Amino acid sequence: IRDGVPANAIDIHGYGEAHPLVPTGPDTREPQNRRVEIILH
Repeated sequence: IRDGVPANAIDIHGYGEAHPLVPTGPDTREPQNRRVEIILH
């Protein structure tokens, strides 16, 4: 926003355990699942 991107063009979502990037079993740590996604429309 500070650099001119309109606030309504930015989506922020927390997916948590419901939408992992890499499916894993219970109590399995997967570094790729600890992520932030920034989507600009």
